[in-house]
Amino acid sequence: MRSHSVVPPVNRSTHQPAAGRATVSLTTATSITVANMVGTGVFTSLGFQVIDIHSGFALLLLWIAGGVFALCGALSYGELAAALPRSGGEFHFLTSIFHPALGFLAGWVSLTVGFAAPIALAAMAFGQYFARIVPGLPALGASCAVVALVTVAHLRGLRFSSSFQNVFTVVKVGLVLVFVAAAAFGERSAAIDFTPRAEDLDVVMGSPFAISLLFVMFAYSGWNASTYITGEVVDPAKNVPRSLVLGTTLVMLLYVALNWAFLVISPIADLAGQVEIGHIVAVEVFGQVGGRWMSAMLCIALISTISAMTWAGPRVTQTMGQDFAFFRAFAVTHHGGSPRRAILLQAAIVLVLLLTAAFEVVLVYIQFTLVLSSFLTVLGVFELRRKAPDLPRPYKTWGYPVTPLLFLVISLATMGHTLVTRPWESLAGLVTVAAGLPIYWLSPRRAAEGEGLE
Repeated sequence: MRSHSVVPPVNRSTHQPAAGRATVSLTTATSITVANMVGTGVFTSLGFQVIDIHSGFALLLLWIAGGVFALCGALSYGELAAALPRSGGEFHFLTSIFHPALGFLAGWVSLTVGFAAPIALAAMAFGQYFARIVPGLPALGASCAVVALVTVAHLRGLRFSSSFQNVFTVVKVGLVLVFVAAAAFGERSAAIDFTPRAEDLDVVMGSPFAISLLFVMFAYSGWNASTYITGEVVDPAKNVPRSLVLGTTLVMLLYVALNWAFLVISPIADLAGQVEIGHIVAVEVFGQVGGRWMSAMLCIALISTISAMTWAGPRVTQTMGQDFAFFRAFAVTHHGGSPRRAILLQAAIVLVLLLTAAFEVVLVYIQFTLVLSSFLTVLGVFELRRKAPDLPRPYKTWGYPVTPLLFLVISLATMGHTLVTRPWESLAGLVTVAAGLPIYWLSPRRAAEGEGLE
């Protein structure tokens, strides 16, 4: 039987970054959180929401509710990151709080498809938008090329990765602000009222609202991004919680403002059932030529998303390599601080998913397991306080116990709905998780001391 106890990472020297590796600032950590969240979801899901929901108040409430849910999760993860400051996200938290097997399974999902599938989706969207800018260019070729470009950027080291990430995230936020400014100061084609009305209660309690909320929650996924790179963040006990809360709050404000802009610029009838909402609204505001330029901006925004996940995902693999001999090769970092082998492994998985078009299926069935992983992690806030009440906690969850409980209740409802409406996909996701168990049991628990540099 493998022993397990809650041990503060400060006493586990082999699991800490080498001296001088912590170079990621609060700004960059926040940038990674923002970039992980703002992806294809916010530029596509409104078209499906307005098919059944026509209330301006209810539509904006969707994005506020999704933001509150994400913020409750960010507040909870912040406490764990401050108390257990090590890279790896759920892999590290669940390993430390519950059992190494549980952490390993969460890490297994992240290593295989948890990051690779969303990257492939963002790369596919990039290819489609880029094909609008350069007609005749194969979208798949552009998708593969952007994955290769971002991978090379992150292979160069942490300093270059930080600059690369910050620049593209600033452009992404600027893109959102352009839409908001166009709605605030330009002509508005749509007549929609955002004042709450009595009949809105029936809309909010209805099935279309619940289903739309699931897609909104997907658009907010990534609020936990900076916990995957905790070991690279300067003063992680303070800056990781701050980056989670600041990033999530900023994205919530951007999402609400952006969807308000979409709704006042274009009539609901023009948006209903459409996927490329960003392009439709851009053409409405700037014309066909301007719409093409905005498609270029959307491409840049998607590069930021791909970059953030390319940074975060391999850090889970790297941390697993520090603990398990089976993945030991991926724990090695080169002189610039990047886990090159882990980055290349993830890029290879992304390209396979792109070339086989398997990621869309993967995305459906991993959602249940990803929500389950977050549910168990937030539950870990309560368990860690019970198991280790004297463990130093530089940051404690604001609103405890209400905020983590709210997150747990909504997560349970989400998993229940997914299990009922998509039983086979949910079970397939659990089978994917279980596939990691044989590797866990066959692999020695710890890698050799002192991971070297390439």
